Amino acid sequence: MNLPTSNNLPIQKLASVFGSTVATYKYYWLIAIIELIEEGNSVILKKNIFSRMISNAWYTINYFKLSFGKSDNLQIAVKSILNSEKLHEDENKINLIDRLQNSNLKETINQLLHFDNNVPHWFLSPWFPKKSKTEIYKLSKTFNNDCLYALHNDFIEINPLWIEYLKSNTKIIKDFCYWNLTLFLQTRNPSVPDIANKLIKPATRNGLSKQTKDYWKLVFEKENGIECIFTGKKLIFDEKNFALDHFIPHNFVMHDLIWNLVPIEKKFNSSKSDKLPLFEKHFEKFYKLQKTAFEINKQNDCKSIYMDEYLAIFPNLDAFDKEKFSNTIQPLITIASNNGFLFMNE
Repeated sequence: MNLPTSNNLPIQKLASVFGSTVATYKYYWLIAIIELIEEGNSVILKKNIFSRMISNAWYTINYFKLSFGKSDNLQIAVKSILNSEKLHEDENKINLIDRLQNSNLKETINQLLHFDNNVPHWFLSPWFPKKSKTEIYKLSKTFNNDCLYALHNDFIEINPLWIEYLKSNTKIIKDFCYWNLTLFLQTRNPSVPDIANKLIKPATRNGLSKQTKDYWKLVFEKENGIECIFTGKKLIFDEKNFALDHFIPHNFVMHDLIWNLVPIEKKFNSSKSDKLPLFEKHFEKFYKLQKTAFEINKQNDCKSIYMDEYLAIFPNLDAFDKEKFSNTIQPLITIASNNGFLFMNE
């Protein structure tokens, strides 16, 4: 993916910022600047940029639990602020930005200002190769080499030459950042699915009413009810009685495929949240219920779109093979656990 060209701007220098990246801060620094430019700012407080960096990485780290690397300062700051400010993992972005920009907690202020040590000037290194921090600050103030912004103690000032380009191409520039960030995070989370969709908090989650009505309702009817695999309670087809749940949490797999969905007791679903099932304890019941549902739907509607969702596990939709199913489920649980998802007994 490339940035839009320009006849009078050194676009190659902006593009080369991500050429030798060892941490995530450059991506989030530029994304934050672009967001603030979209809001009409050209002189921007550093603290506001740092707050945006934290808020934009918040959901990816806390909710989706992607690893940025053990020594990544942005990940360290996000986790520290989560605890010190006593915030939620899925905190509203607007509320989070306001909280960070106005916080009086010493720990939060220290975490935000820590980025000032390296982020603002090293981002400009393509414009000022082999220059020291002091030199970059001095040269940037006169927009030397048509650099992106001027550096000051508490704020940056966007170079007037760049403002129209940045305003006209905000979406493309952000996409460029997220594309490169996806590639960067993929190397640190090689077995985690759908990283690209874990960088931004989705506006809404898809409901599961169609899967309930078009697939599981038939199972309830044929079996005269279903036993919850976690609590053992008999479930009837009543919205107040059960909820369709992701066996492996949605915020890890990022899909609603039928082979990962199972009806469970509604009250228990609330307490389970995004915790992982215990493979040794829960897989056998999950497998048996999935097999029963598969066979009932196959016999009654073999052309159902939900039957096709099993193709990734059973290429020919042959017998519901326990070993193949286990070989899909168990590694996903292990990888999710390694990324920080807790088990139900933790």
